[in-house]
Amino acid sequence: MPMIHVARHWIWCVASLFAAAGCCAAADLDAQREAFRAALAAATQPPTDASRRWAALLQHDHYPLYPYVELAALRGTLKSRTRAEIDAFLDRFPDTLPASDLRKVWLRELARRGDWKTFTALYVASSDADLQCDALRARIDAGSKLDYARDLERLWTSPRELPAACDAILIQAQAQGALDAPHIWQRLDAGAEAGNVAIVTGAAALLRGSARSEAERIASALRDPAAALAKAKSWADSPRTRDAVAWGLARYARSNSAAAETLWTDLQGRFKWDAPQRERILNALALYRATSYSPDALARLKALPDTAESDATREWHVRMALAAADLPETLAALERMSPQQQADARWRYLRARVLARLGRDAEARPILVEVAREANFHGFLAADWLDQPYSICADTLAIGRDDETRLAQQPDLARAFEFRALGMLREARREWSFAMGKFDDRERRLAADYAYRQGWYDRAVFAFSADPQTQRLYEQRFPLGMADTMHRAANAAGIDPSWAYGILRAESAWMSDARSSANAYGLMQLLPSVGKQVAKSLKLQLGSPSDLFDPVLNVKLGTHYLAQMADAFQGSPWLASAAYNAGQGAVMRWIAARGDLDPDFFIETIPYRETREYVARVMAFSVIYDWRINGNALTLSSRMPRIGQSYTLPTAATPRKAVACAKVEPAAPAQAAATPAAAAAGGADSREPTGDGHAG
Repeated sequence: MPMIHVARHWIWCVASLFAAAGCCAAADLDAQREAFRAALAAATQPPTDASRRWAALLQHDHYPLYPYVELAALRGTLKSRTRAEIDAFLDRFPDTLPASDLRKVWLRELARRGDWKTFTALYVASSDADLQCDALRARIDAGSKLDYARDLERLWTSPRELPAACDAILIQAQAQGALDAPHIWQRLDAGAEAGNVAIVTGAAALLRGSARSEAERIASALRDPAAALAKAKSWADSPRTRDAVAWGLARYARSNSAAAETLWTDLQGRFKWDAPQRERILNALALYRATSYSPDALARLKALPDTAESDATREWHVRMALAAADLPETLAALERMSPQQQADARWRYLRARVLARLGRDAEARPILVEVAREANFHGFLAADWLDQPYSICADTLAIGRDDETRLAQQPDLARAFEFRALGMLREARREWSFAMGKFDDRERRLAADYAYRQGWYDRAVFAFSADPQTQRLYEQRFPLGMADTMHRAANAAGIDPSWAYGILRAESAWMSDARSSANAYGLMQLLPSVGKQVAKSLKLQLGSPSDLFDPVLNVKLGTHYLAQMADAFQGSPWLASAAYNAGQGAVMRWIAARGDLDPDFFIETIPYRETREYVARVMAFSVIYDWRINGNALTLSSRMPRIGQSYTLPTAATPRKAVACAKVEPAAPAQAAATPAAAAAGGADSREPTGDGHAG
């Protein structure tokens, strides 16, 4: 309805409100929603008769999102508002997200005004670092002295960059003796260890004299290691100078391990390294020589001192031996892993496979039997080797009519669902999270199941996949949403619908407005360039990138793009999944280097951790979706032909494997199969290269 018609409609309704009771007091929901949009848009502008009438009617009808109209009006003119006006809103809408939002923006306004007395009266504990620092400014203004343990420690040891609002507080804390040089170096060292240049730079700014120069050297070595380390020969030897070189070399090795190695050869005799510094450098050189598959990488990993090893280097020792087809060395590397790594299904499965390849079947079989009890990628592969049913233990969650009624009437959830109905998904998720913060475990599970029943699938997926007690709620965690669209699109593209579902679930977890850091959009996470290319081939119109948020269009384009990837690899779903994540060119390079490996071994040698985990996750999800659709499932091994072999698309007549519930299904591996850590790499170093989206 055009805006002018909306205005006329509501003006007429208000004018006749008392003359024709029921005309608009029971206005239909569509009209309320149009009025809300109009009132919200008008709230930031000077009020007009029409906007007042829209707002008045929404308030009269108790529309659940009405508080946001008032909130928008208050925020738009905050600098001219009084405490009485703010208090009136907080009193009318207590314990709501709009009230929480207003409290925060008003506190920031009070801090801007320097009205610390009013700030203190209104402040409640906050997770926002700027408000925490403003609260400390209020304490100082009242004459209090800061104490590190009470006032600063939690903020100071946070692994995040502190906002500008904290700068003055940190200087005051130094002046009062609450923040000393050891505290500053503690934060700086933690930031350097994490590779967080902003934290290191911020901490360095608080030091003075030679200490500040040394700290800034560390920051420069992290920010631009090549440029900083080129000057290292002229640096005087000191513990902090050695730290700068060690952290700089470790950072440089990520992007150019060969150049870092050359620098290390040149510098290692120049400084008197302590053991941790030397081990940091040796670890990084060995790790990043391995992640780039350098010819000397395996020898470096084998020569690495025990004290310089990490979970990441132990994993890459396994991968390099596997890539070299050195099975005895692969087994030896597996035995060097930490107990936590050895407990992971990935490494137990791989150990069994290596043992079997070495002719030690009697040792391999019991391991496979245990792994096959787990509903994840490696559990399904183990079941295939044993020719056993897949172990998927499904559970249900009972939700009664009274529960549904109560949930539907819960005000925060009502606002969440109403925002969702309006297509305002970000706002809907904020209200959802606010509501979840008030619920106990049972209420959160009931709410997530209610969301699933209402078609808000991503809330159920995230809630039940994160909860160790709900791993077996496969219906809710793997929704069969958009069934007609998914099957029609997959069939038109010539791919298996179960695989398409697996890709969608892994890509977006059913968030239709998902947008990644790589600028991929929608349910199947398409780059605008990819979407435009596929749309053109299908003679479809794709306007702006936001069109990719349309679920139906996104699925149609995504399934056809997936088919293009499959065509490039003889139809192979597992290789096409890798290409969908990392790009076709990357997969071609990996095949050229290691294409003679068995599929499961090849997946483990993929250089990008993101892609390794992605392929395992998609393949496991495909099994689960096939079971959900058909009651049983195609074997996972049938979806993983050897490189160079053609894949035959399954039909209704293709044999499928039975699914049964084994007596024991460990919760943690089942969780891994359904979360972003699916078939996780058991502590893989987060500094490994990651995929760059679907650029191809």
